[in-house]
Amino acid sequence: MKVKFHLPDFAGHFKLNMIFAAMVKDCPYWMREGVEIASVYGAFPQSLWNGGRTNSGVCDRSFVRSVLKSFNSNGIPLRFTFTNPMLEEKHLSDPFCNSVLKMANNGLNEVIINSPLLEEYIRKNYPKYKLTSSTCKRITDIEKLKEELEKDYSIVVLDYDFNNKFDLLEQIPHKEKCEILVNACCEPGCKRRTEHYRNLGIQQIMYCDHISKHPGKPFNVKDYPDMPETDCPFANRDIFDIKDLSTHISPDDIWEKYVPMGFNQFKIEGRTSTNLNLIETYLYYMVKPECRDEARFMLFYNLEDYGVVKIG
Repeated sequence: MKVKFHLPDFAGHFKLNMIFAAMVKDCPYWMREGVEIASVYGAFPQSLWNGGRTNSGVCDRSFVRSVLKSFNSNGIPLRFTFTNPMLEEKHLSDPFCNSVLKMANNGLNEVIINSPLLEEYIRKNYPKYKLTSSTCKRITDIEKLKEELEKDYSIVVLDYDFNNKFDLLEQIPHKEKCEILVNACCEPGCKRRTEHYRNLGIQQIMYCDHISKHPGKPFNVKDYPDMPETDCPFANRDIFDIKDLSTHISPDDIWEKYVPMGFNQFKIEGRTSTNLNLIETYLYYMVKPECRDEARFMLFYNLEDYGVVKIG
């Protein structure tokens, strides 16, 4: 039995995810049954196509190559969150995003997609990539979800509003294609979620336009009065805050309810989380309770960069 986890942010949380991947490989006796890192998702800084979270900063191509090699050499795909819903035809020629796809075009890496415009472009120009249908599509109707699962996607990430609604989950075909977000911090049934994704997409475009026109100049939202509102009162919820939400899925739920139903793909969100919160989240979901203290120590030990990698 494989229980596949998709982890957040191969760029911003590069070191943590590499250390945890080594732990999964070298200390399987610490892990819950069948734990596997199926991918690490995210986007490199200055990716105009990025969506779901605004991704700030810049990086060079040597960093892209280094991250690709580090994960891919361990058999772990990168999944690019190219889910910006506000893309226009002119954005398809973005040099940085195209450069990243060319460098990662080895048949292992994948793309999470939202915009039909970008999906058509990638299918035509980068046919080696497996495509994932994004939760950003906000598909909350069971019949529309069934239609989505019949399309040519390797994975469909369910909207978190399906979580724990087992009468609906039982109806879903192709459960092996479904990816379930287990630790959503967003408010259940949020009415602003689609609008929020659109605003984040606009912000990402404006940010990338800024760094292109003003290299080296810090991006200040005060310089852009037309910047849409992207603040969310729930964005900073941690692993302990979310446990009382109706959409929260516990580790016991995964192994005792979801896996027996046929689901085996689970997403952990946290691209903008702190390392501290992600460590606790990884331990909570993937490490046996009796092994968490030792695993936590090893994670912090290696993150402190003592010059010696110590696992197990």
